[in-house]
Amino acid sequence: MAEVLVVVEGSVKKVTLELLTIARTLGSPSAVVFGDVDQAKLAEYGAEKIYVAEASDYLVAPKATVVASLVRQKQPAAVLLGSTQEGKEIAGRLAVKLDNGLLTDAVEVAADGTATQVAFAGSTIVKSKVTKGLPIVTIRPNSVTPEPSAATPAVEQVTAELSEADKLTKVVERVTETKGSRPELTEAGVVVSGGRGVGNADNFKLVEELADLLGGAVGASRAAVDSGFYPHQFQVGQTGKTVSPQLYVALGISGAIQHRAGMQTSKTIVAVNKDPEAPIFELADYGVVGDLFKVVPQAADEIRKRK
Repeated sequence: MAEVLVVVEGSVKKVTLELLTIARTLGSPSAVVFGDVDQAKLAEYGAEKIYVAEASDYLVAPKATVVASLVRQKQPAAVLLGSTQEGKEIAGRLAVKLDNGLLTDAVEVAADGTATQVAFAGSTIVKSKVTKGLPIVTIRPNSVTPEPSAATPAVEQVTAELSEADKLTKVVERVTETKGSRPELTEAGVVVSGGRGVGNADNFKLVEELADLLGGAVGASRAAVDSGFYPHQFQVGQTGKTVSPQLYVALGISGAIQHRAGMQTSKTIVAVNKDPEAPIFELADYGVVGDLFKVVPQAADEIRKRK
């Protein structure tokens, strides 16, 4: 079977394991990594080869150059990347270097390379296929459930000659963001999100409390973020992050189509809103029409009793 290159941007994340799962349906998965990563985890999820390139002090351009060099050498069946800010930039640069077609934000890729994309905030499903070159596809995080498939990968060091254009932007400092005990939003099994109905930034403590009791992450709607209730990096929606947890709790969120696009694939959706006509109830598995400032404390008390 032909190789399918899976580009690992930095550390091995959930989306990396999703890419490897999809890659196994297209061919023989090969991971492309930059620097030191968890190779055992890549092997656990089916990487049959691991191409290791040196981590660069320059921004994204060198990664695209390395992947382009590999594509020319190995002639893979496809190249898969995460639909993240960096993943899409690498993919765009790679497509230009190879004079190749590109598909972004896919949620599924068929064995023949046909990608499924969700357009117009989830209202339209599009089937697309690259007509020039090989399939270069970025996959939206939380599109599939990662499935282990143990392999014993061969590890190969790779290099590529960088051009002066690759060195135009240099990283002069890296700052690691301090993370709390909550899981990463895009990888959490439980997400509790607050919307405009939460009222203000101080009231988001109620959202955080419920999330912590459930061992989940905190999210926010665009309205809440735009109102300054919560930081932008926690926005869930079409212009924010896409989540697909086992449980999604929407507090004071009306359910505009922009927000639904980022969470509608959640396995179970619970909504609390005082407006019985709120669109979120059309999507929710369980809905509570009521004042979230009364409902959430009662729910929190019951969760504590059962712990």
